[in-house]
Amino acid sequence: MSAIQDAARRDTIGVASWSSAGLPRFEHAERTIASKRVIAAYGFWIFLLSDIIMFSTFFAAYAVLSGETAGGPSGKELFNLNRVALETACLLLSSFACGVASIGARARNDSMYYGGMIATALLGAAFLFLELHEFAGMIAQGAGPTRSAFLSSFFALVGCHGLHVTLGLLWLLTMMAQVFAKGYRADVMRRVLCFALFWHTLDIIWIGIFTVVYLMGLAV
Repeated sequence: MSAIQDAARRDTIGVASWSSAGLPRFEHAERTIASKRVIAAYGFWIFLLSDIIMFSTFFAAYAVLSGETAGGPSGKELFNLNRVALETACLLLSSFACGVASIGARARNDSMYYGGMIATALLGAAFLFLELHEFAGMIAQGAGPTRSAFLSSFFALVGCHGLHVTLGLLWLLTMMAQVFAKGYRADVMRRVLCFALFWHTLDIIWIGIFTVVYLMGLAV
């Protein structure tokens, strides 16, 4: 019997521990899995915070350069508040839809999950379309990113946010495919949660852009 136990111990090294009665205990394996979860969560928060720090530098650059128009058009001449308000509504509604999708995932409700994710994707795509239309209109007027320091900082800040939304939409499609292929597994659910946090963070950053760039720009 001891030979069999010794062989089992060798087979389960690093995975199971053994009690005094010779029975396997998987405490080490559970701790290892828990450690991986903690490390993954910690790494994601580091990524999210580093992203926020990066946007903070763009905000700081815009605040310094917003008045440096070099004789070109200012924000008051270029910005269309109605269009920007529509962009904001699309993104905020997409955040609500993303929340519905998260609730649906926790409830294992396919209709809520897929419906919420599809609504999030459509609203995010509408936001991107409006933003690209705004950029194209400004460039057509000769107000491209090389026209002045103000416009360089504007395109850098708003364009970086738009790039994040684009990547978020690709991530969203990936999460829909993963749930379809693997179901509501624990690892997939963690990824859904990470995506939701990322998407809500983009909404918070956009509120800052809407206030600092557009509202303050039109008020000057």
